[in-house]
Amino acid sequence: MDRVDIKRLAEKLNLSTSTVSRAFRGNSDINPETKARILSMAKEFNYQPNHHASNLREKRSKTIAIIVPELANNFFSQAINGIERVAREKGYHTLIYVTDDEYQKEVTFIDKLYNGRVDGIIMSASGEANDHQYLNRLDNKHIPLVFFDRVYDDIDVPKVTTDDYDSSFAATRHLIEMGCREIAFLVINKSLSIGNVRMQGYHDALKDAGIEFNTHLVIDCSNDYDQNFEILSKVLQEQRPDGLLASVERLAISSYYVCHQLGIRIPEDIKIVSFSSLEIASLLNPALSTITQPAYDLGTNAAQLLFKALEGNAPINDHVVLNSKLIPRTSSTGVKTTPGRRGE
Repeated sequence: MDRVDIKRLAEKLNLSTSTVSRAFRGNSDINPETKARILSMAKEFNYQPNHHASNLREKRSKTIAIIVPELANNFFSQAINGIERVAREKGYHTLIYVTDDEYQKEVTFIDKLYNGRVDGIIMSASGEANDHQYLNRLDNKHIPLVFFDRVYDDIDVPKVTTDDYDSSFAATRHLIEMGCREIAFLVINKSLSIGNVRMQGYHDALKDAGIEFNTHLVIDCSNDYDQNFEILSKVLQEQRPDGLLASVERLAISSYYVCHQLGIRIPEDIKIVSFSSLEIASLLNPALSTITQPAYDLGTNAAQLLFKALEGNAPINDHVVLNSKLIPRTSSTGVKTTPGRRGE
Protein backbone atom coordinates (compact mmCIF):
# COMPACT_ATOMS: atom_id res chain seq x y z
CA MET A 1 0.00 0.00 0.00
CA ASP A 2 1.14 3.60 -0.70
CA ARG A 3 2.64 5.60 2.15
CA VAL A 4 -0.03 7.34 4.24
CA ASP A 5 0.53 11.00 5.05
CA ILE A 6 -1.63 13.26 7.18
CA LYS A 7 -3.69 14.34 4.17
CA ARG A 8 -4.49 10.73 3.16
CA LEU A 9 -5.27 9.85 6.74
CA ALA A 10 -7.68 12.79 7.01
CA GLU A 11 -9.42 11.70 3.79
CA LYS A 12 -9.87 8.14 5.05
CA LEU A 13 -11.39 9.47 8.28
CA ASN A 14 -13.47 12.11 6.48
CA LEU A 15 -11.93 14.78 8.71
CA SER A 16 -9.95 17.94 8.10
CA THR A 17 -6.13 17.80 8.28
CA SER A 18 -6.21 20.40 11.07
CA THR A 19 -8.41 18.11 13.20
CA VAL A 20 -6.04 15.19 12.66
CA SER A 21 -3.07 17.40 13.47
CA ARG A 22 -4.65 18.61 16.72
CA ALA A 23 -5.22 15.00 17.78
CA PHE A 24 -1.52 14.23 17.49
CA ARG A 25 -0.58 17.40 19.32
CA GLY A 26 -2.79 16.50 22.28
CA ASN A 27 -5.02 19.57 22.03
CA SER A 28 -7.84 19.59 24.55
CA ASP A 29 -10.42 21.07 22.14
CA ILE A 30 -10.93 17.83 20.22
CA ASN A 31 -13.64 15.26 20.96
CA PRO A 32 -12.09 12.28 22.85
CA GLU A 33 -13.92 9.76 20.62
CA THR A 34 -12.68 11.52 17.48
CA LYS A 35 -9.15 11.59 18.86
CA ALA A 36 -9.29 7.86 19.68
CA ARG A 37 -10.53 7.07 16.14
CA ILE A 38 -7.69 9.09 14.59
CA LEU A 39 -4.99 7.48 16.73
CA SER A 40 -6.40 4.01 16.10
CA MET A 41 -6.32 4.40 12.32
CA ALA A 42 -2.85 5.97 12.48
CA LYS A 43 -1.63 2.92 14.35
CA GLU A 44 -3.31 0.62 11.83
CA PHE A 45 -1.45 2.27 8.94
CA ASN A 46 1.74 2.74 10.95
CA TYR A 47 1.56 6.50 10.51
CA GLN A 48 3.93 8.69 12.57
CA PRO A 49 3.40 12.47 12.46
CA ASN A 50 6.40 14.60 11.52
CA HIS A 51 6.18 17.30 14.17
CA HIS A 52 9.46 18.86 13.08
CA ALA A 53 8.20 19.47 9.56
CA SER A 54 4.93 20.79 10.90
CA ASN A 55 6.74 23.21 13.18
CA LEU A 56 8.84 24.45 10.25
CA ARG A 57 5.69 25.12 8.23
CA GLU A 58 4.27 27.06 11.17
CA LYS A 59 7.63 28.82 11.67
CA ARG A 60 7.52 27.67 15.26
CA SER A 61 10.18 25.77 17.20
CA LYS A 62 7.57 24.63 19.78
CA THR A 63 10.22 25.38 22.38
CA ILE A 64 10.49 28.04 25.08
CA ALA A 65 13.53 29.08 27.10
CA ILE A 66 13.65 29.44 30.88
CA ILE A 67 16.49 31.63 32.17
CA VAL A 68 17.15 31.56 35.92
CA PRO A 69 19.99 32.78 38.18
CA GLU A 70 20.50 29.38 39.83
CA LEU A 71 19.06 25.89 40.25
CA ALA A 72 20.28 25.10 43.78
CA ASN A 73 17.59 27.38 45.21
CA ASN A 74 14.44 25.34 45.76
CA PHE A 75 12.36 28.34 44.72
CA PHE A 76 13.54 28.17 41.12
CA SER A 77 13.10 24.39 40.92
CA GLN A 78 9.46 24.78 41.93
CA ALA A 79 8.92 27.68 39.51
CA ILE A 80 10.41 25.67 36.63
CA ASN A 81 8.06 22.78 37.45
CA GLY A 82 5.12 25.17 37.11
CA ILE A 83 6.38 26.53 33.78
CA GLU A 84 7.02 23.05 32.37
CA ARG A 85 3.54 21.84 33.28
CA VAL A 86 1.92 24.61 31.24
CA ALA A 87 4.39 24.11 28.40
CA ARG A 88 3.63 20.38 28.19
CA GLU A 89 -0.09 21.08 28.06
CA LYS A 90 0.56 23.39 25.12
CA GLY A 91 2.72 20.81 23.34
CA TYR A 92 5.95 22.75 23.94
CA HIS A 93 9.42 21.74 25.09
CA THR A 94 11.61 23.78 27.44
CA LEU A 95 15.29 24.71 27.46
CA ILE A 96 16.79 25.80 30.79
CA TYR A 97 19.66 28.29 31.01
CA VAL A 98 21.42 29.18 34.28
CA THR A 99 23.17 32.56 34.53
CA ASP A 100 24.81 32.03 37.94
CA ASP A 101 23.77 35.66 38.54
CA GLU A 102 26.26 36.80 35.88
CA TYR A 103 25.15 39.59 33.59
CA GLN A 104 27.41 38.54 30.70
CA LYS A 105 25.97 35.01 30.70
CA GLU A 106 22.50 36.51 30.52
CA VAL A 107 23.49 38.65 27.52
CA THR A 108 25.11 35.66 25.80
CA PHE A 109 22.02 33.49 26.27
CA ILE A 110 19.73 36.20 24.91
CA ASP A 111 21.99 36.65 21.87
CA LYS A 112 21.82 32.93 21.13
CA LEU A 113 18.04 32.80 21.57
CA TYR A 114 17.62 35.91 19.41
CA ASN A 115 18.49 33.75 16.41
CA GLY A 116 15.13 31.98 16.61
CA ARG A 117 15.96 28.87 18.58
CA VAL A 118 12.87 29.39 20.76
CA ASP A 119 9.43 30.92 20.39
CA GLY A 120 9.46 32.74 23.72
CA ILE A 121 11.46 33.35 26.90
CA ILE A 122 10.60 33.30 30.59
CA MET A 123 13.32 34.90 32.70
CA SER A 124 14.29 35.77 36.25
CA ALA A 125 16.89 38.52 35.92
CA SER A 126 20.52 38.27 37.01
CA GLY A 127 20.28 41.81 38.35
CA GLU A 128 23.63 43.12 37.19
CA ALA A 129 24.39 46.26 35.11
CA ASN A 130 22.07 49.08 34.16
CA ASP A 131 21.98 48.58 30.39
CA HIS A 132 19.26 46.10 29.48
CA GLN A 133 18.62 47.29 25.94
CA TYR A 134 19.82 43.97 24.53
CA LEU A 135 16.46 42.60 25.62
CA ASN A 136 14.58 45.02 23.37
CA ARG A 137 16.08 43.24 20.34
CA LEU A 138 13.77 40.30 21.06
CA ASP A 139 10.79 42.41 20.04
CA ASN A 140 12.28 42.81 16.57
CA LYS A 141 12.13 39.04 16.14
CA HIS A 142 8.67 38.82 17.74
CA ILE A 143 10.04 36.66 20.56
CA PRO A 144 7.92 37.46 23.62
CA LEU A 145 9.61 37.81 27.01
CA VAL A 146 8.03 37.38 30.45
CA PHE A 147 9.78 38.16 33.75
CA PHE A 148 9.09 36.34 36.99
CA ASP A 149 10.31 37.09 40.52
CA ARG A 150 13.35 39.19 39.58
CA VAL A 151 12.50 41.84 37.00
CA TYR A 152 14.01 44.84 35.22
CA ASP A 153 11.69 47.78 35.67
CA ASP A 154 13.00 49.53 32.54
CA ILE A 155 11.90 46.66 30.27
CA ASP A 156 8.19 46.88 29.54
CA VAL A 157 7.08 43.24 29.29
CA PRO A 158 4.61 41.08 31.25
CA LYS A 159 5.78 40.28 34.79
CA VAL A 160 4.83 37.94 37.62
CA THR A 161 6.06 38.89 41.09
CA THR A 162 5.08 38.51 44.73
CA ASP A 163 4.07 41.12 47.31
CA ASP A 164 7.70 41.69 48.32
CA TYR A 165 7.15 45.02 50.06
CA ASP A 166 4.29 43.79 52.23
CA SER A 167 6.09 40.53 53.02
CA SER A 168 9.29 42.28 54.05
CA PHE A 169 7.34 44.79 56.13
CA ALA A 170 5.46 41.96 57.89
CA ALA A 171 8.64 39.96 58.56
CA THR A 172 10.44 42.99 60.03
CA ARG A 173 7.42 43.81 62.19
CA HIS A 174 7.36 40.19 63.38
CA LEU A 175 11.02 40.44 64.49
CA ILE A 176 10.24 43.71 66.30
CA GLU A 177 7.29 42.06 68.06
CA MET A 178 9.68 39.29 69.12
CA GLY A 179 11.82 41.93 70.87
CA CYS A 180 14.42 42.74 68.22
CA ARG A 181 15.71 46.31 67.93
CA GLU A 182 18.97 45.91 65.98
CA ILE A 183 17.74 44.11 62.85
CA ALA A 184 20.15 43.49 60.00
CA PHE A 185 18.88 43.22 56.42
CA LEU A 186 20.89 40.79 54.29
CA VAL A 187 20.80 41.40 50.54
CA ILE A 188 22.82 40.32 47.51
CA ASN A 189 21.88 43.10 45.10
CA LYS A 190 19.92 45.96 46.58
CA SER A 191 19.96 47.83 43.25
CA LEU A 192 17.87 45.09 41.65
CA SER A 193 14.15 45.80 41.85
CA ILE A 194 13.38 42.86 44.11
CA GLY A 195 16.16 43.71 46.58
CA ASN A 196 15.23 47.38 46.62
CA VAL A 197 11.52 46.69 47.23
CA ARG A 198 12.25 44.23 50.05
CA MET A 199 14.65 46.71 51.65
CA GLN A 200 11.99 49.42 51.49
CA GLY A 201 9.54 47.18 53.36
CA TYR A 202 12.22 46.58 56.02
CA HIS A 203 12.98 50.32 56.24
CA ASP A 204 9.33 51.36 56.57
CA ALA A 205 8.58 48.72 59.23
CA LEU A 206 11.43 50.07 61.36
CA LYS A 207 10.17 53.62 60.88
CA ASP A 208 6.62 52.55 61.75
CA ALA A 209 7.92 51.11 65.03
CA GLY A 210 9.94 54.21 65.85
CA ILE A 211 13.29 52.47 65.30
CA GLU A 212 16.00 54.48 63.58
CA PHE A 213 17.21 53.09 60.26
CA ASN A 214 20.90 52.19 60.44
CA THR A 215 22.65 51.92 57.06
CA HIS A 216 25.40 49.81 58.68
CA LEU A 217 22.82 47.08 59.25
CA VAL A 218 22.05 46.77 55.53
CA ILE A 219 24.58 44.10 54.65
CA ASP A 220 25.69 43.67 51.04
CA CYS A 221 26.47 40.00 50.49
CA SER A 222 27.55 38.01 47.45
CA ASN A 223 26.77 34.86 45.48
CA ASP A 224 29.81 33.11 46.97
CA TYR A 225 29.29 31.09 50.17
CA ASP A 226 32.87 31.60 51.40
CA GLN A 227 32.64 35.37 50.95
CA ASN A 228 29.29 35.42 52.72
CA PHE A 229 30.76 33.47 55.62
CA GLU A 230 33.44 36.14 56.04
CA ILE A 231 31.01 39.04 55.62
CA LEU A 232 28.48 37.66 58.09
CA SER A 233 31.13 36.62 60.63
CA LYS A 234 32.38 40.22 60.70
CA VAL A 235 28.86 41.67 60.96
CA LEU A 236 27.74 39.37 63.78
CA GLN A 237 30.87 40.06 65.80
CA GLU A 238 31.14 43.82 65.20
CA GLN A 239 27.54 45.02 64.69
CA ARG A 240 26.01 42.38 66.97
CA PRO A 241 22.43 42.55 65.59
CA ASP A 242 19.69 40.78 67.51
CA GLY A 243 17.64 40.04 64.39
CA LEU A 244 18.31 39.08 60.77
CA LEU A 245 16.02 39.40 57.75
CA ALA A 246 17.55 37.50 54.83
CA SER A 247 16.25 38.66 51.46
CA VAL A 248 17.28 35.37 49.82
CA GLU A 249 17.45 31.78 51.07
CA ARG A 250 21.20 31.22 50.73
CA LEU A 251 21.92 34.07 53.16
CA ALA A 252 19.83 32.42 55.86
CA ILE A 253 21.74 29.16 55.43
CA SER A 254 25.06 31.04 55.61
CA SER A 255 23.83 32.78 58.77
CA TYR A 256 23.13 29.42 60.41
CA TYR A 257 26.68 28.25 59.63
CA VAL A 258 28.21 31.45 61.00
CA CYS A 259 26.14 31.38 64.18
CA HIS A 260 27.12 27.77 64.79
CA GLN A 261 30.80 28.58 64.23
CA LEU A 262 30.74 31.62 66.54
CA GLY A 263 28.59 30.02 69.24
CA ILE A 264 25.74 32.48 68.68
CA ARG A 265 22.46 30.89 69.73
CA ILE A 266 19.37 31.03 67.53
CA PRO A 267 16.87 32.39 68.63
CA GLU A 268 18.20 33.29 72.12
CA ASP A 269 20.96 35.63 70.88
CA ILE A 270 19.68 36.40 67.40
CA LYS A 271 16.38 35.79 65.62
CA ILE A 272 16.19 34.98 61.90
CA VAL A 273 13.53 35.23 59.19
CA SER A 274 14.22 34.55 55.52
CA PHE A 275 12.54 34.68 52.14
CA SER A 276 12.65 30.98 51.33
CA SER A 277 10.77 28.16 49.64
CA LEU A 278 13.02 25.58 51.30
CA GLU A 279 10.91 22.47 51.83
CA ILE A 280 12.99 21.37 54.83
CA ALA A 281 12.80 24.76 56.62
CA SER A 282 10.80 23.16 59.45
CA LEU A 283 13.44 20.43 59.84
CA LEU A 284 16.39 22.80 60.41
CA ASN A 285 17.71 23.23 63.93
CA PRO A 286 16.12 25.50 64.90
CA ALA A 287 13.22 25.49 62.42
CA LEU A 288 13.60 28.48 60.08
CA SER A 289 10.93 31.18 59.99
CA THR A 290 10.18 31.89 56.35
CA ILE A 291 8.41 34.18 53.96
CA THR A 292 7.30 31.45 51.59
CA GLN A 293 6.63 32.52 48.02
CA PRO A 294 4.16 30.60 45.82
CA ALA A 295 6.99 29.51 43.52
CA TYR A 296 5.02 26.93 41.53
CA ASP A 297 2.19 29.41 40.93
CA LEU A 298 4.69 32.07 39.86
CA GLY A 299 5.92 29.63 37.22
CA THR A 300 2.47 28.68 35.96
CA ASN A 301 1.34 32.32 35.79
CA ALA A 302 4.49 33.32 33.91
CA ALA A 303 3.96 30.50 31.41
CA GLN A 304 0.31 31.43 30.94
CA LEU A 305 1.31 35.05 30.21
CA LEU A 306 3.90 33.86 27.70
CA PHE A 307 1.40 31.72 25.82
CA LYS A 308 -1.07 34.60 25.82
CA ALA A 309 1.67 36.61 24.12
CA LEU A 310 2.40 33.82 21.65
CA GLU A 311 -1.29 33.75 20.79
CA GLY A 312 -1.35 37.53 20.46
CA ASN A 313 -3.55 38.16 23.50
CA ALA A 314 -1.17 39.62 26.12
CA PRO A 315 -1.15 43.36 26.87
CA ILE A 316 2.45 44.51 27.17
CA ASN A 317 1.93 45.88 30.69
CA ASP A 318 0.43 42.77 32.31
CA HIS A 319 1.73 42.51 35.88
CA VAL A 320 0.48 39.69 38.10
CA VAL A 321 1.24 39.99 41.83
CA LEU A 322 0.86 36.91 44.04
CA ASN A 323 0.81 36.78 47.83
CA SER A 324 3.58 35.22 49.92
CA LYS A 325 3.05 33.78 53.39
CA LEU A 326 4.95 34.55 56.60
CA ILE A 327 5.44 31.31 58.55
CA PRO A 328 6.94 31.98 62.01
CA ARG A 329 8.98 29.10 63.42
CA THR A 330 11.52 28.60 66.20
CA SER A 331 14.30 30.71 64.64
CA SER A 332 12.31 33.87 65.37
CA THR A 333 9.72 32.89 67.99
CA GLY A 334 11.75 30.74 70.34
CA VAL A 335 8.81 28.34 70.39
CA LYS A 336 9.67 24.85 69.21
CA THR A 337 7.45 23.63 66.42
CA THR A 338 6.60 20.13 65.26
CA PRO A 339 7.57 19.60 61.61
CA GLY A 340 4.41 19.35 59.52
CA ARG A 341 3.51 18.97 55.90
CA ARG A 342 5.32 20.88 53.17
CA GLY A 343 5.13 24.62 53.73
CA GLU A 344 4.00 24.38 57.37
